[in-house]
Amino acid sequence: MPAPIVGEDHHRSIVEHHVAEPTAPNRRSRRILVVEDEPSIAGFVRRGLHFEGYDVEVVPDGPGALRRLRDSPPDLLVLDVMVPGVDGFEIARRLRAVETAESLRSIPILMLTARDAVADRVTGLRAGADDYLVKPFDFDELLARIEALLRRASSASLEEPARETVQFADLVVDLAGRTVRRGERDIHLTAREFDLLVLFLHHPEKVLPRSTIMARIWGDDFFGDSNVLEVFIANLRRALEAEGEPRLIQTVRGVGYVLRTAAGS
Repeated sequence: MPAPIVGEDHHRSIVEHHVAEPTAPNRRSRRILVVEDEPSIAGFVRRGLHFEGYDVEVVPDGPGALRRLRDSPPDLLVLDVMVPGVDGFEIARRLRAVETAESLRSIPILMLTARDAVADRVTGLRAGADDYLVKPFDFDELLARIEALLRRASSASLEEPARETVQFADLVVDLAGRTVRRGERDIHLTAREFDLLVLFLHHPEKVLPRSTIMARIWGDDFFGDSNVLEVFIANLRRALEAEGEPRLIQTVRGVGYVLRTAAGS
C-alpha cells in the first residue's frame, strides 16, 4: 500500500513499516542532498533513500544547502521550497545562474512544496527545477521521480554528439561545449532547456508532438503536471528572444511545436 506523508505520528509509523533502518545498503554510488527543515519529513526521506542504496545528506536551511552544494556537489538535489535563510526558489536560481560552474548548473533538482497552486509550480520550474512534488506525497512516487531524473542525467552525460556544432537561422549551438549563441549574443540556458533546444535542432522544420517531446526530454515515466512543457517552452523562447529576435519555436495548436522561422510557417 502507498504510504503518503501526513502528520508527524504517521511519519513515524510509515518509516518503521515501509523503510526499516537498513544495516548495509548494497551500493551508494549516487549522492543525494535533501534540503528540508521539517525533521519528520527529512528523516522519512533520508531513511527511505538510504534503504534504497543512496548516499543521503540532509541539511535544514538554505545557507547550509548552498555551502554543501559548493563544497560537495551531489548527483541530485531534493529541495523544499520553504526552508529558512534562503528559500528553495532562490537556491534553484543560484544553482542555475550563468556564473555557476557547469558541473553545478547541471545537477537535477526535484522541488518539494506544500503549495499546489499552478503559479507556485511554474515559479519553481522557471527557477530551474526539473520536476516538483507536492506534499503530502508517497515515497514510491518520490523514488520513481528521483530515478527518472538520474537516468536522464546519466544518459545525457554519456551521449556523444554526432556533430560539434548545429546551426539554424542565426542560432548556433556547440553541442560538446553546451553553449548557445544567437547572432552576436551569448545565451545561457539551464541543462533541461539546452536539451530541449537540441531536440528541436535535431529535427528542424518537423512538428514534434507534445508526447514525443515529453518522452525524449523527461522520459516516459515523467509524473509531473501537464503544463511543465509549456513552462519550459516559454522559458526557452524568453531566452532566445530576449533582444526582440524573431520567434523560432512555433506552436502547432493541438499537436505540439516546431523549430521554424516565421517566414517558413
